[in-house]
Amino acid sequence: MTNASQKTSQGKSIYISQGEFAVDSSPEVTISTILGSCIAACIWDPVAKIGGMNHFLLPDGPKNSDGAFSSFGANAMELLINTLTRSGAQKNRLRAKVFGGAEMYRGLTDAGDRNGEFVLKYLKLENIPCDAQSLGGSQARRVEFNPASGRARQKLVEDARIEETVPKVSSCSDVELF
Repeated sequence: MTNASQKTSQGKSIYISQGEFAVDSSPEVTISTILGSCIAACIWDPVAKIGGMNHFLLPDGPKNSDGAFSSFGANAMELLINTLTRSGAQKNRLRAKVFGGAEMYRGLTDAGDRNGEFVLKYLKLENIPCDAQSLGGSQARRVEFNPASGRARQKLVEDARIEETVPKVSSCSDVELF
């Protein structure tokens, strides 16, 4: 696919940022991202051993926008699912794990909550089981996902200022979801 927001593997690690997604089937590849109030959906087919991750900003975009629609929930989810099925996954076998939706600035916005509600509702409507979730809270997360196995791990970011290029990652707050 030639979509600029899709990442492909160039080694063993793929980093995606807001509005991007990646799909791969290599057991050696890890897809990662850093989230605040944004959401990452990790979706894979355990039989075909292919999966992917997206990173979206809000459930839906502004009306009449010419912007990057892959930054918005419904489009980001469809791009990921469609790419997975075109790459050999079967929709009826897809599984999901979702992360993000933190309240990064207390009281300023409910974007994190809306994002979390959106992704769970979307998966339910699409009949994609959500095997694990880590939504809400007040800390940013670094998420690592192995698309071939469906294994995911998150690390809570100590410094919540996620605009930094390389945030410090806490080593004592690892959560691994199998």
